[in-house]
Amino acid sequence: MLLEVAANSVASAIAARDGGAGRVELCASLAEGGVTPSHATIAIARDAIALPLYVLVRPRAGDFVYAPYEWDLMHADIAHCRRLGCDGVVVGALDEAGRVHARCRELVEAAGPMGVTFHRAIDVSADPVAAVDDVIAAGCERILTSGSRAHAHAGASVIRAMASRANQRIAIMAGAGVTSGNVAELARLTGLHEFHASAKQRLPSRQPKGVGLSMDAGEWRTDEAEVAAIVQALAAIDTKSIGR
Repeated sequence: MLLEVAANSVASAIAARDGGAGRVELCASLAEGGVTPSHATIAIARDAIALPLYVLVRPRAGDFVYAPYEWDLMHADIAHCRRLGCDGVVVGALDEAGRVHARCRELVEAAGPMGVTFHRAIDVSADPVAAVDDVIAAGCERILTSGSRAHAHAGASVIRAMASRANQRIAIMAGAGVTSGNVAELARLTGLHEFHASAKQRLPSRQPKGVGLSMDAGEWRTDEAEVAAIVQALAAIDTKSIGR
């Protein structure tokens, strides 16, 4: 059983490591579903943690239908991740019909020796279960999904159908709304062994004065204690019983 933590900063990546996570997905702008972090953030996070480090390669928030220059951006970011020695990247793109874009194969090839996860673009595809075959054809090693729902628990039946379609040809990882309180039940419902959570908390603002702007609030950061609690909950699961 493995927990991947979506870390929105170097501090969050370190908290994920200290909490016992098995892998880190580094990103920025979690509130918008995540985008590619800065090159400096990637470099410093790579130096800070020895855990497998995957970097989200998503040039902007919003839909997953990209312009030609955005494909160029993704290729450049993947090349940067390779130079820094990252373990993998997290990608995804759709065409205007809602299918996995054929050019995703290019991103996998650009990643070279790095692993590649296909992200939650699959959750807004025309048919997430059928799209599993397209992601496999693109060469990805893993799919992150919430089962096309806001939270993975609500999408558990679709996630299970995706896992059945995968038939062990590709790993399926459940994410969105995963907590220490529901991960064991989610494992039982889906039969999966990999889970993805931000485990984030809002820190108190350290500024002396607020004037009611969003900039007054403290930062969102991965909570080391919640990471540890999820890891503990996963360790307590009888893997022979899940998925029944």
